[in-house]
Amino acid sequence: MENRPEGTESRAVQDPAADRPWRWPEEKWRRLATQVGAGRGADVPHWPGGASVAVALSFDLDNETAPLCQNGTSPGLLAQAHYGARAGLPRILTLLREHGVRASFFVPAVSALLTPEAVEAIGADGHEVGLHGWIHERCGDLTGAEEHALAERGAEVLRRCTGLAPRGTRTPWWDVTEHTVPVARRLGLLYDSSMMADDEPYELLERGERTGLVEIPVSWIRDDAPYFPDDPAARQILAPREVLRIWKDEFDGALAEGGLFQLTLHPHVIGHRSRVLVLRELLAHIRGRPGVWFATHEEVARHLGGLIGIAPPAAEGEAA
Repeated sequence: MENRPEGTESRAVQDPAADRPWRWPEEKWRRLATQVGAGRGADVPHWPGGASVAVALSFDLDNETAPLCQNGTSPGLLAQAHYGARAGLPRILTLLREHGVRASFFVPAVSALLTPEAVEAIGADGHEVGLHGWIHERCGDLTGAEEHALAERGAEVLRRCTGLAPRGTRTPWWDVTEHTVPVARRLGLLYDSSMMADDEPYELLERGERTGLVEIPVSWIRDDAPYFPDDPAARQILAPREVLRIWKDEFDGALAEGGLFQLTLHPHVIGHRSRVLVLRELLAHIRGRPGVWFATHEEVARHLGGLIGIAPPAAEGEAA
């Protein structure tokens, strides 16, 4: 058997044939299914100011980390990734400025180090900056010690770039391990935005116990990447207005239920001309409805935490 240094075990199964899920004892499948759970949310959120719906826009500033994390090092691939900071982000920031909307940007540390001016521009417009891994690595490829170390390093990079400690995290690839929640708690974060147990925010549970972490749930339906894939082999790029129809329906459903409309976008994906046009039309559609509360993910998490009895960690500069 291969000798591995202590603490470097991965969660990959060494011999898959010997560990088929249908052979698992109840203790194992029950433990796996309940290691991270969905706790209490607000039955009716009661959004600030009597708003009828909350809208939380987010952008993952992956840029060069999108190919680099998969060992994609060719200049052609990296040129596609450069597009996010060079062309996509300025269009997005202009559009958000025009509509007076603040959003949440989740930034891999390597993206921040390669384009600090992009992070500076995001902060200058009052947007939130949250954790998004080191180089967009999959958490499932890491040991618990590695996941914690990279999260700490990433948080420190963002702190240096913005002057503020990040308050929330989104794991790259939305890949969550048994270590992710403990890591977020050790970093004193307020929320995570990587999981999909509900349409509405809720408190995360760890082994059935309350964690004090709010989950701002995501969904592949409300993400631009599945509709506009980077992989040229996929060749399944949708017409932008087909996607617009889906997102409008998602927003209208959230409005009808008085809930949250959360959207995950990427500057190197949505930032192209025909797609920014769709985002512009979506914002106009939302703006045309009364009682909309636009909020950052941190603001949504703080609001929900107040409703369900979570005491948030102190903001930068506040007493704990």
